[in-house]
Amino acid sequence: MITHGNDIKIFTANSNAKLAADIVAELKKKVAEHRLNSAGNGMHVGEISLGKSEVGKFSDGEIFVNINETVRGSDVFVVQSTCDPVNDNLMELLIMIDAFKRASAGRITAVIPYYGYARQDRKAKARDPISAKLVADLIETAGADRVLTMDLHAAQIQGFFNIPVDHLLGFAKLAPYYVNKFADHMDDVVVVSPDFGSVTRARKFAQRLNVPIAIIDKRRPRANVAEVMNIIGDIKDKTIILVDDMIDTAGTITNGAQALMDRGAKGIYACCTHPVLSGPALERIEKSPIRELLVLDTIALTPDKMLDKIHVLSVADIFAEAIKRIYADISVSPMFA
Repeated sequence: MITHGNDIKIFTANSNAKLAADIVAELKKKVAEHRLNSAGNGMHVGEISLGKSEVGKFSDGEIFVNINETVRGSDVFVVQSTCDPVNDNLMELLIMIDAFKRASAGRITAVIPYYGYARQDRKAKARDPISAKLVADLIETAGADRVLTMDLHAAQIQGFFNIPVDHLLGFAKLAPYYVNKFADHMDDVVVVSPDFGSVTRARKFAQRLNVPIAIIDKRRPRANVAEVMNIIGDIKDKTIILVDDMIDTAGTITNGAQALMDRGAKGIYACCTHPVLSGPALERIEKSPIRELLVLDTIALTPDKMLDKIHVLSVADIFAEAIKRIYADISVSPMFA
């Protein structure tokens, strides 16, 4: 049974148009290589380009969407991170999905490099909402047939959906950067988890680099406020790589970096998949002992957020490969190895 549409069409709303364009460029290369390597028996897709659409607002603030080309029977991929402004970007995604559903798209995949509301994944106290589940329900109800995302804050969010979810991993892009950067002194490198919630992520990262791991034990008195308590592991005279899935106000990562320096670390580097960087984040990072912050472009950074310390890697090639595999009904799981 054919489970994909006739051809690939990639559209974007307003949150990360550059990433969507980069994905299209990478996908063109991959499809061309596939055709060449398979001697003309490759993917049967036409010319790939960024879909023609317009997403804006009426004078009262309501969002409108115009799809300016046919999508009937097509395999549609909608690229949209639900980052700041979170609610606007989420509504743009939902309305675009609804538009494609009503235009008889063959299959609709919501490509969400950064999934907002992911931190509200459980009831931490009485009468808390589980907003991550609510957002999953909204995306599904809007008409998405599949979700493609990266580094969910809580992996169990995949189970909030009743449709397939492909969960890509950011460390596949981040780790090789450090393998090259510290190739001549990898014996001095330690990967550090900024809290117990990130230990699994840090352990996988350390395994990829074949280096030890350490953990920062902290408690959080209230939201966005972290207090470092102890360092578990040997970090004295070591080059540190702090690893997290996202950096929001940067309190956790910068407090951790200072604690590591106070306990004898030689140099501090930090990386994350999602550079949310809200509130006092930039000021904290600038004043911190972090030498370099490596991030991915799942969230578009405006020029005012591009500190000299920040280095950005693109995930366009990873998402392009996943889209190619999804369209061709090829397993995506080898990308997680």
